[in-house]
Amino acid sequence: MSLLPYLEANRIEAGCDEVGRGCLAGPVVAAAVILPTSYSNPWINDSKKLSKANRQSLIEEIKKESLAWAIGEASVEEIDQLNILNASFLAMKRAILQLKVEPEHLLIDGNRWKSDLNLPFTCVIKGDGKIASIATASILAKVYRDELMERLAMEHPHFAWERNVGYPTSAHREGIEKFGSTIWHRKTFQLLPRQLELDLKQI
Repeated sequence: MSLLPYLEANRIEAGCDEVGRGCLAGPVVAAAVILPTSYSNPWINDSKKLSKANRQSLIEEIKKESLAWAIGEASVEEIDQLNILNASFLAMKRAILQLKVEPEHLLIDGNRWKSDLNLPFTCVIKGDGKIASIATASILAKVYRDELMERLAMEHPHFAWERNVGYPTSAHREGIEKFGSTIWHRKTFQLLPRQLELDLKQI
């Protein structure tokens, strides 16, 4: 079953979503997508519910069929300075500002949005599984960020980023324990379990 093509007809809506909030390393990445109101594809869904192959197969169609799309990032330094929530908002704002078509309304995945953009918005909880423009934004953002972390894994091979893309898996944390953190790690995040951190300090 296809997701909703829009929340309200006869207005230019930009669906917005981000990925990477729960990661220990790498930027947070957001995307914004404006779809035609007639757009329909039963394969479009929350990026987390799609296989890597399915996400890859949808990318070119999304870029081709959308009226506009853009990707924005907030760096590790900005995450540590602003906190992850505000950095996520910043990444979304950067994506929205890069859209070649100006939206009349924003559809934000989640329950919060804060910005100095003078645009009306609606927050949609679990919107990436309900509205096509938000779902396509989630797919674009995830593919972009996953590919970035896979490239960084070649420079920093000890953390299994090619598999975990920066999320706190056991392999990732074992790498931090053995080799320490990198410039791509978020210093304000708990990189290791607290007891392990205490044990390491006592050595």
